[in-house]
Amino acid sequence: MKLETLRDLLIEQVGDIYDAETRITQALPKMAKAASSPDLKAAFEKHLAETENHVSRLEQVFETLGEKPQKKACKAMQGLIAEGEETIKEDAEPEVKDAALIAAAQRVEHYEMAAYGTVCTYAKQLGEKDVLKLLKDTMAEEVATDKALSELAESTINVEAM
Repeated sequence: MKLETLRDLLIEQVGDIYDAETRITQALPKMAKAASSPDLKAAFEKHLAETENHVSRLEQVFETLGEKPQKKACKAMQGLIAEGEETIKEDAEPEVKDAALIAAAQRVEHYEMAAYGTVCTYAKQLGEKDVLKLLKDTMAEEVATDKALSELAESTINVEAM
């Protein structure tokens, strides 16, 4: 697709996020399995359900824009997930591994927040109110997940890792 307009860029970027979210749905079960903390396992499982909903919302975004859902390979997410897989394979004490899993997960969350922030700006500038609402709903969940991971790390996981 040739990028001629901001709308073209919006569609391309949504395709990038669509690929990223799909990859995350495959990675989160592995993260949950690798976690030793029941609270961390539960956080990953909760976010898996949310991420599956994010994929559905992105399909709604494409539909609202009159486009077929199309993924654009997200190389950044490929790299972040590869780093997460390295973390899973680390020879580490369970509490330390949990702290490392949170770090890997938060890198993913921060990437997603940046990506969603960008497409929200595009949707707003293009007057795509329905698209903007869908994207903002997901953005709010990404921010909440990041906050929950920080609270879990600070209150329990990092303390146990010390």
